[in-house]
Amino acid sequence: MPQTFNVGARSLFVTTVAWVFIALSLLAVASAVVQNASVASLLPGWQASGSQRALPLLTGLLIAYLPWVVGAGLVLSLATLASAIGLLMRLDWARRAFIGLLALAIVANLLGLWFQHEVVQSVVESTLSRAPLPEQALGVFGGFVTAARAMGVAMTLLACVLLGWIIRRLMSASVKQEFA
Repeated sequence: MPQTFNVGARSLFVTTVAWVFIALSLLAVASAVVQNASVASLLPGWQASGSQRALPLLTGLLIAYLPWVVGAGLVLSLATLASAIGLLMRLDWARRAFIGLLALAIVANLLGLWFQHEVVQSVVESTLSRAPLPEQALGVFGGFVTAARAMGVAMTLLACVLLGWIIRRLMSASVKQEFA
């Protein structure tokens, strides 16, 4: 039996995804503006202080290029806002751009796992070097660290799966037909 599509029919899925990402990207734009202002005002004093210690690889790169990183965050937030609005208006270029931005978010989240590991490791080393803990407290502290790492990995992977599902639905034939 042939499958029939109603051209121009608006699905609840696309409308919901568009509105959710419009709201999220507005929050991200506001946050990115504040981050850019913070970096612009705080970074020169931080670099001049000279009291920096060696940072892990990814953390060191992020700090070295911090103005570029937060600037890229602002640009990506604005691009997400524009493509989410275009998605709501059922523009095909916006659907394609939105899929690309979601794929980029998945890659960034997966790279963020490494960053999470570096930050947690740095905090643990810093904490243990300042205040030696008794043997009983080390076990509890280690348990909290392991639980935090596991929760971070689980939430990151869950977010990646959700974004992948949205990409898959946006690439489906029925959704493509809405943008025809």
